[in-house]
Amino acid sequence: MSSNNNFSSFDDENESKLMRKAKESPFVPIGMAGCAAVVAFGLWRLKSRGNTKMSVHLIHMRVGAQGFIVGAMTLGVIYSMYKEYSAHKDLGKDGK
Repeated sequence: MSSNNNFSSFDDENESKLMRKAKESPFVPIGMAGCAAVVAFGLWRLKSRGNTKMSVHLIHMRVGAQGFIVGAMTLGVIYSMYKEYSAHKDLGKDGK
């Protein structure tokens, strides 16, 4: 019985940590999901690649996944800079 309670509290702790991290940097889960989507699309297209070599197909899939992640990271940095700028701007209005 006590082991079941340990597992449920372990799951609750991990879930809350994941949600907290997603709220701190929301573009990380978006980048991960996009990377998974690019890989899934690449695997789906694998069956109809025609005469394209496997290595070329895999390189294109890798470039697409990396591009999505770099884009999500860039948007995350811009978002955090905007949040920081707006927080400093709000402090200036209060006169503090």
